[in-house]
Amino acid sequence: MRPDFGRFDDDAPVFVISVAAQLAGMHAQTLRQYDRLGLVSPGRTAGGGRRYSPRDVALLREVQRLSQDEGVNLAGIKRIIELESQVDALRSRLAEVHAELERSRRELGIRNSTALVVWRPAPRS
Repeated sequence: MRPDFGRFDDDAPVFVISVAAQLAGMHAQTLRQYDRLGLVSPGRTAGGGRRYSPRDVALLREVQRLSQDEGVNLAGIKRIIELESQVDALRSRLAEVHAELERSRRELGIRNSTALVVWRPAPRS
């Protein structure tokens, strides 16, 4: 379950590492390790400090759940995160294609139809 952080944008890098660690129920060193491994990639300040978004904190909690409750190793967790990201991108693209198809249908005056067209070849002579 994703925590509710109120008015923050899910991707806004607003939490310093100590706060993100506390929200995720982890040690700050664990967050640094996950960053090095590429499991979670927080935003950075101009000085290089890490800033975590609410989405990052939710991802940290999911990493912890997969590791502790499901027994998945960190390499497996990284692969799961990559695959989920690919699925999200594909869903987004599919929604774009569906919207484009609907726009084209409207422009051409084609209605969504459930009619079935059966084609039968002409008999050979």
